[in-house]
Amino acid sequence: MYKEERYIYRLFHIDTNRINSRLNLPAMNKLEQWHSNGVIDIEFSEVARKEALFGEDRLRTKKANSYIFTKTLASTAKDRKRLLIIKQILFPNEEINSNKRNDIEIVFNALKYVAILITNDGTSKKKNGILDHKNELKQAFGLLVMSDVEAVDYVRGLINKRDKRAQMLHEKYGFELPSWVGKD
Repeated sequence: MYKEERYIYRLFHIDTNRINSRLNLPAMNKLEQWHSNGVIDIEFSEVARKEALFGEDRLRTKKANSYIFTKTLASTAKDRKRLLIIKQILFPNEEINSNKRNDIEIVFNALKYVAILITNDGTSKKKNGILDHKNELKQAFGLLVMSDVEAVDYVRGLINKRDKRAQMLHEKYGFELPSWVGKD
């Protein structure tokens, strides 16, 4: 018998600034709850992991080690071209230091592993963070970049569609209504 799945088929990559080791970020708390409940997947890049492990914060290290991480592995001409385009979008005509290189790789990993990137980078007045270039990244690659608050709204919309479909299948065909409907 058919049963609707709880998982909404979305993979999110989090930037280092969304590690949430002290659980002070309400939107990240919600996303992490959905991850724990099997609604979404959360991963991050190896470079974000290395940034998170820097220093001696045990909570942050523990949290960073709880996630699967991806490797950049930019070994093809297509990958190298993507890295160059990301650099041109994020840092046109700028010299690249290690922090900027990390941002480029974090964006690249989300793109390469078909994930939605969640970051808080770009909320300053300087307008030179990743979020400030989300429209250009979407236009160039179809990559979705959003804040954790935007991600919660996005996931809620998908959950609502999923629950409506489960309800419709229950009413129309008598399929079992999953216990999680209306609870995510």
